[in-house]
Amino acid sequence: MYLTKKHLSRRTLLKGAGVAVGLPLLDAMIPAATALAQTAAKPKLRAGFFYMPHGAVMWNTKHGKEMDRWTPSGAGADFKLSPFLEPLEKHKHLVTSFANLENRASLGSVHKFNPATWLSGVKPDLKAPGPSMSPTIDQIIAGRIGQETALPSMEVCSEGETQAVACEAGFGCLYSSTISYRNANSPLPMESNPRKVFAQLFGEGATAEERVAIVKQKRSILDFITERTRALQQQLGPGDKVLLDGYLDTVREIERRVQLAQNRDLSGVKAPEIPAAEQDLAIDKEVRLLFDLIAVAYQADLTRVASYIMIGEGTNRTYNHIGVPDSFHPLSHHADYVDRLEKLVKIQRYHMERFADFVAKLAATPDGEGTLLDNSMLLYGSNMGNSNVHSNYPLPNILVGGGAGALKKGGQQIELPEHTTISNLHLTLLNKAGVEMKSIGDSTGVIAGV
Repeated sequence: MYLTKKHLSRRTLLKGAGVAVGLPLLDAMIPAATALAQTAAKPKLRAGFFYMPHGAVMWNTKHGKEMDRWTPSGAGADFKLSPFLEPLEKHKHLVTSFANLENRASLGSVHKFNPATWLSGVKPDLKAPGPSMSPTIDQIIAGRIGQETALPSMEVCSEGETQAVACEAGFGCLYSSTISYRNANSPLPMESNPRKVFAQLFGEGATAEERVAIVKQKRSILDFITERTRALQQQLGPGDKVLLDGYLDTVREIERRVQLAQNRDLSGVKAPEIPAAEQDLAIDKEVRLLFDLIAVAYQADLTRVASYIMIGEGTNRTYNHIGVPDSFHPLSHHADYVDRLEKLVKIQRYHMERFADFVAKLAATPDGEGTLLDNSMLLYGSNMGNSNVHSNYPLPNILVGGGAGALKKGGQQIELPEHTTISNLHLTLLNKAGVEMKSIGDSTGVIAGV
């Protein structure tokens, strides 16, 4: 056996005229006769969290299983997707559904806490003077796998305005307009303007040349700010120095991200056209575009963690493009009327179809020895069950992807004990992402068989 393959470092740069450009993952970067998992080219996990308000049409006391459009059945070769989940048929071997999940942190909140508690499992402290909950699992995972990318995480939504019905008196929309908390007191805004998301990923400017120039300009401005603040620090008392240190930490993080952005290589990635502003886009185009931007961000390794509110909590959005002129939120209070339930199913399935398109795109995108879907761990679901009565049990949630080898089994519906806390799913996902924690929220242990 002859091994003539020359090994090229994963850190190899093309240098010239003072410019250094990184390279995509090449076969030459994987040493001959070396397992991929033992090299710097080891698959990088991508994590995604896709939130739908207003639950799903599942079992209910009036219609029983007759109107259940969500719950799959069986496992392995006998695993059968429900009408709601059918768009994922081609990739059902990578789909795991969970029965009997409950989120006690959102019980009785109607809409007000549903988004924020979906990934935290912790009820907000309404006695605190400001936002007070706990970090969400997307941000905990970003702290583990997102520090080598230009964006540690990205947070987007398809609707910029949260309806008043979803906001808490005295706290505004702190817990209903985002699913991401960086820490207990820092909710992260979800960006709804595709143009701004595009600028985050590819830079501002109409051309690649303009974007490079703007990045360089921002970097010099940050350097200038840093020098001035360091000079100012010598003139401050102890209390002000503490405040300034916090500010400097933020500046340093921005500098780090700008440096990563300046070195990013997009030569193998086809950037989409600069999108129109949010108000100029129909909802269908906006949903598709945001999924496309997440996919290209994964492909270019601009971020490895994405969180997406697919439509606002309590939304009054209509869906004329699929033949449903009714508003989503009023329709979710269906009073068990079959005609209203069927319309609600059409809206919910529409969003599943867009998610399935995204999954298919990841499956078609090579990544190392597999695909982006092989290396992704995607949670799709809601923090509400029966929207008619605002119930938080059972919750519709599925896990999709191979998790870069961490998710050992798919094609299954896991029947959990009744009223199993969603925090057990959180703990399971954290461990699969390499974050070793003994507990989170009100967890009692990990979920076996994932």
